[in-house]
Amino acid sequence: MVHGGDIYRNCISLDYSVNINPLGIPASVEAALREAVSLCSRYPDIRQEKLKAAIAEMDKVAADEILCGNGASELFPAILHALKPKKILIPVPSFYGYEWAAGTEACEVSYFPLREQDNFVLGEDFIEALDKETELIYLANPNNPTGQLIPPEILKGILKRCQELDIIVVVDECFLPFCEEASIYEEMEAGMKCGNLIQVRAFTKTFAIPGVRLGYLICRNREVCQKIARQLPEWNLSVFAQMAGCAAAKETEFIGESRKLIKEQRSILTKELTSLGFRVYPSQADYILFYTELPLYELLLKKQILIRNCENYRGLSKGYYRIAVRGQAENERLISALREVTEK
Repeated sequence: MVHGGDIYRNCISLDYSVNINPLGIPASVEAALREAVSLCSRYPDIRQEKLKAAIAEMDKVAADEILCGNGASELFPAILHALKPKKILIPVPSFYGYEWAAGTEACEVSYFPLREQDNFVLGEDFIEALDKETELIYLANPNNPTGQLIPPEILKGILKRCQELDIIVVVDECFLPFCEEASIYEEMEAGMKCGNLIQVRAFTKTFAIPGVRLGYLICRNREVCQKIARQLPEWNLSVFAQMAGCAAAKETEFIGESRKLIKEQRSILTKELTSLGFRVYPSQADYILFYTELPLYELLLKKQILIRNCENYRGLSKGYYRIAVRGQAENERLISALREVTEK
């Protein structure tokens, strides 16, 4: 499995391969992690009651519709272990974790290619591709690595079609909090009350705590929720994860500040990448996909800058790269390095 963030096998001073909140860890979350040290001699709450109550308040859902995991990556395979679908459909390019999860079950996986000429945006043709044989689909909103949101009317059409065909819809919303349009999707999903919808979210990216490992899902079908819960180990969340999550769930202003910064810096980066002659794809997320024939990964690695080489994504090829949106000072360093390698 290949992911970004491999700082352990590279000499890196600037990591643009992982899409973490450029504002870093909120002070309240860091304080909660420090406080958790004194509680390490105790078992964490096996029911995670305080954490689930905090998430329920943050996302305006019922606490018994929430399941927490050791990162979203624990939840993706748990869903499949519980539901055992025979046929899965995944649009590509998209996050490899869905394919990895599918490999843990004996199921047929089909791939729906997104078109480069459409900027890899999901369209009506995906709805038409859904059939009675498909039992589960994985979607990412926004998609990774393209940064594209699913148009609201398309997602609504997908959910309606999947209700008709009894297809489980797993929507990865780990990067949705960074998008200004987040409330549109949250209101729509809540209003439709789909029993076949599973929303997967994470504190990892939003609150810059990938080392803590904390994700969760929302499923309004309590029977399905209980089936998935049976696939998770007892005490799967440490006291660190639970206390960090409780603190993070109150940081609503922090999310607003993050969106503002990301929108501003994403615009600057997009303009600079375009001016350097790269083919840049529109993004609503905290990362940008672009294409160049330059061996950019290797060139930047020599400058101790790590970016995401996307050639291993199904549906992409050599020359596609993804960079995170970071703070102004770091972005200026990246832009300076990019100018140096493109001028040679």
